[in-house]
Amino acid sequence: MPQALQTRPDQLVLQRPPAQPPDDSAEAGAPERPSVGFGVSSAAAKPGSKGRKRRGTGLGASDRSPLGRSPDLEALKARQHLGLALAGRLSATDVSRAWKQAAAEHHPDRGGQHGTMQAINAARAVLLGLGAS
Repeated sequence: MPQALQTRPDQLVLQRPPAQPPDDSAEAGAPERPSVGFGVSSAAAKPGSKGRKRRGTGLGASDRSPLGRSPDLEALKARQHLGLALAGRLSATDVSRAWKQAAAEHHPDRGGQHGTMQAINAARAVLLGLGAS
């Protein structure tokens, strides 16, 4: 038969000695803490700082712009219509330059197809984030 553990409840609680008020005379003789070295955070080294510096949690610049983020399928098709690289960063001038070249080649006034020109204009709008046009 199992035996029950017989302990008194007061034995399970750790008793702490009462806190003593700080003694100013003891602190005056104590050596100063080092401001550099192991175990010293950068916040402790700089008076007036509130803690470690947190990195930004928001979106990066490449995620806010359709020119810099990883392209989705629509952006890949738009890059292909304009003859641009399918991966990598694009600047607005790169997109505009490719659009002008494609527009000059496929413009309906110069014998190009109307649907092709619409696709080129839509590709420019997608890559520059101009919305649907």
